[in-house]
Amino acid sequence: MHSERPSVVGGDAATDRREDSAGPARTRTVASRVDGLKVLVDALGRLPVTVRFWDDSSVVARDDPDAPVVLIRDEQAIAHFLRAPNQLGLGRAWVSGALDVDGDLERVLGLRQRVAGLSLGRMGRARLAAAALLVAGPRAVRRPPIPASEAAPAGRLHSLRRDRASVRHHYDVSNRFYELLLGPSLVYSCAYFAGEDDSLESAQERKLELICRKLRLQPGERLLDIGCGWGSLVLHAAAQHGVRALGVTLSEPQAELARRRIEAAGLADRAEVRVLDYREIDEELFDKIASVGMYEHVGRAQLATYVEAVHRLLRPGGLFLNHGITRLNALPPRGPTFISRYVFPDGELHPVNDILGALESGGFEIRDVESLREHYALTLRRWLANLAAHRDEAVAEIGTERERVWRLYMLGSAQGFETGEIGIHQTLAAREGAEPALPLGRGDLLLAR
Repeated sequence: MHSERPSVVGGDAATDRREDSAGPARTRTVASRVDGLKVLVDALGRLPVTVRFWDDSSVVARDDPDAPVVLIRDEQAIAHFLRAPNQLGLGRAWVSGALDVDGDLERVLGLRQRVAGLSLGRMGRARLAAAALLVAGPRAVRRPPIPASEAAPAGRLHSLRRDRASVRHHYDVSNRFYELLLGPSLVYSCAYFAGEDDSLESAQERKLELICRKLRLQPGERLLDIGCGWGSLVLHAAAQHGVRALGVTLSEPQAELARRRIEAAGLADRAEVRVLDYREIDEELFDKIASVGMYEHVGRAQLATYVEAVHRLLRPGGLFLNHGITRLNALPPRGPTFISRYVFPDGELHPVNDILGALESGGFEIRDVESLREHYALTLRRWLANLAAHRDEAVAEIGTERERVWRLYMLGSAQGFETGEIGIHQTLAAREGAEPALPLGRGDLLLAR
């Protein structure tokens, strides 16, 4: 029969037996002190990982000697979890470097669903804090510093000012970093792969062309790209389809680089990028509108406002393509998450039915919906490979904390798309008021492989 207690490794047996009247001697290993407290033994015994402490002693996973190894490098990792006993606390510990993984981070993240349901409760949290104090001392329970890379949005949710600050937290990091991460295409959204061996660059080019074909772009038409990033879709549509394109972003560094790319391509007479919120656009009507990887920033309560703005800017019968990540679970996560504090502040994922319903209620006819879930998993794997290949340069650009943020969020997201926890959909809709110019079939959407 297997033991109900996780086993302890490390330390000197004679030293481990020494105690004084005040409690365990400080010379005992951390793991051996854990072994003397039932609340910690029970907590660690449920985890499918081996835990190694800062003194190199370990509590080995029950029933699995080959379990991945989680490193608690500093007592403040415990303090972060006690203050926020959820993914936010673990994320803070990871970003600060107090929590790490010895070996394959992929395996550890792959176990997250097995521990997702663990709940401490108020009494459990108090008991764990008392045990942590005995085992690791005051640093384990004292409030730790919050990593500098954590966002702290202020003001009314989804106001113009707060949305600007939230978007810039993510995108105003470093244009050079994004070049390293995304490659020459500088497209920060799901690519469209012909096969698993397809290159990232060809898959991104294929995605841009797919969007243009779904919108049935024609020479001379006016295209609006909401959330244009570094201008890749604006450039492609102007160069390959002869449209006059306007892109808007909330990031000044993005806009600056996009403008340089437009000038270098000789497209300044047909393409433009401005720093504007979608609610601030005041232009004559556009023939086509695209929004790629942007509506996740809008917020569920603002979907009607978003659709109203698109409707106001699009001519009757004009086409709108919305490309965005969707949440397959109808219930939103409770409380702050790692993603909401470190990656996309105030970002929200919605079931695809939410955007479809908002469009239909806002004067649009749904014409096409396509899931690209597997494509985003492949895209993220390519970005992770780029980050690994350029990690030293990335750290020099954005710092250790943010590199750890991107590594964790992209790997977790890749797994989420692979397992179906999250999805991504391209939705094509036509503004009511005129018959859209759409062919009977989909043959014109076929791309060369």
